[in-house]
Amino acid sequence: MRQRTISGLSGLRKSLRRPLAFYLAALLLVAIIPSFLFSMAVLKRSMDDQERVVTALLKASTGSVTRAVEREVDGMLTTLRVLASSRTLENEDLGAFYRRASSALAGTGMNLLIIDRSYQQLVNTRIPFGQPLGRASDPVSVDQAFRSGAPLVSTVFFGRTAQTWVFNVYLPIFSANRHGDYLMTLTRDAVSLERSIGRDVLSPGWNAAIIDGAGDVVAASDPKVEPGKPFFMSIVPSLRVGVGEADEGGTRYRTVTEFSVLSGWKIVAWAKASDVEAAARRSYAWLAGGALVFAAIALGISLAIARMMSRGVRLLADDARRLGQGEPVAMRPHMVEEVTIVSTALSEAAAERVRAEAEIRFLMREVAHRSKNQLSVIQSMLTQSAASLESRQDFVDTFRRRVAGLARSTDLMIANAAQGIDMDELAHNQLQPFLPDDGDRFHISGPPVLLDAQVSQTLGMALHELATNATKYGALANATGRVDLSWILDEGTFRLVWRESRADLTPEMRAPGRKGFGTLVLERMLGMSLDARLQRLMHEDGIEWRVEIDSARLNTPAPDGGQGAAAE
Repeated sequence: MRQRTISGLSGLRKSLRRPLAFYLAALLLVAIIPSFLFSMAVLKRSMDDQERVVTALLKASTGSVTRAVEREVDGMLTTLRVLASSRTLENEDLGAFYRRASSALAGTGMNLLIIDRSYQQLVNTRIPFGQPLGRASDPVSVDQAFRSGAPLVSTVFFGRTAQTWVFNVYLPIFSANRHGDYLMTLTRDAVSLERSIGRDVLSPGWNAAIIDGAGDVVAASDPKVEPGKPFFMSIVPSLRVGVGEADEGGTRYRTVTEFSVLSGWKIVAWAKASDVEAAARRSYAWLAGGALVFAAIALGISLAIARMMSRGVRLLADDARRLGQGEPVAMRPHMVEEVTIVSTALSEAAAERVRAEAEIRFLMREVAHRSKNQLSVIQSMLTQSAASLESRQDFVDTFRRRVAGLARSTDLMIANAAQGIDMDELAHNQLQPFLPDDGDRFHISGPPVLLDAQVSQTLGMALHELATNATKYGALANATGRVDLSWILDEGTFRLVWRESRADLTPEMRAPGRKGFGTLVLERMLGMSLDARLQRLMHEDGIEWRVEIDSARLNTPAPDGGQGAAAE
């Protein structure tokens, strides 16, 4: 199962292996397509909101036209009621009434008519008083007004006297005088209502018309829609009030309709759906076109970047092959910072490899040299151990411990060959087997000092011998003795002090001429190898060793990068 999973993952990785340009283009599309779709959604929502606002404005506009028409009709009815209350009319003085009505209606664009039940005009302010008057041009509306007995607004009709399309407002008057019942009538040219539906109250691309109860046009903002003719949308008589759509002659229209209760007319605003939607289509087209242009530009830039990066990667691959073959690699500056970083790393790795190979060759020579030195040290240890001890077991134990101490120094030397060996670590490493359970009996102190591997080996052997002698004969041979090991760097001199106290010393041990293997190690190894200056002091309670070595012999790097003793 696991093998199949690994095989499947390997096949997937292989199938997804594509050039850098492919993934840059895919990343570009992933970034652009959601943004484009989101922009389309935002634009759609914005256009919907805009359309709702336009519709609300159109409804307000048609409502405004409706109220304007009703104000006109209401004003005409008010005028009729005022004129109907004239005393001259009650006195049946039609001439005086004619003069008063003509004066009152001057400049209003309206004319007064009085029509009896036989459709005969009694008064018409369009014609001088006294001239013969004909019958009314709208007998249907006259009959309807007499029957209803209420004010009535006629449909639009062609006035024979006015020779234009007009509409009338009728006010029935029922009287017992010699004229009997009659209609007080105000007539008005239909074109006079065009100012109520001017284009300044409509949104761009929209037109409006006033339609009478029969579906004929009273007035319209579009010159092509003539008064007196049926409205070009045949479904208008059945239009509902509000926002809708209509299809006429294969053209789809948006409509907004209002109804005037006072006049019985409808006010219709309309526009071609294509014109209304043109702004949205243009916005979508601009958005799509802009997206394509920007995508093409971005794709071109991405391909240029991919080509540049691919060239940089190929150069890095060549550098990596040269690095593997051990050839020098120069750093390549590149416009892409990461490529420059990798190139720098490869160059540094090549230089580090050269340094490492040189160090390996140096260490191999050092290993051979130090192996010879260690063999010489072991031979010296063997000679001294055999000469100073009587029993075979003592020889074996002493020699084994000395070889173990040498091995610990060698471990430190190998672990820290490059940066040097710290004196404190060397001391603890060599003295660890001799430290008593009571930690207060052995005190080690001193500043950080880095030692050369050869120096650390010699000092390690010296410390081992000092600890061995202290365990056998000195301060560590009893339960109360104490050892203090300290060192300092003082004006180019490394000073080390080994002081034992509270030791049980015999007179023979205090003899000045007595020298053991440890003394020989200190005098020969330190003195001969490091030009150390040694001083051996015997106190009543223990021995003290003072060692001074020039810091230049420690072969450790100084803080400024030169050679010398390490500082704190």
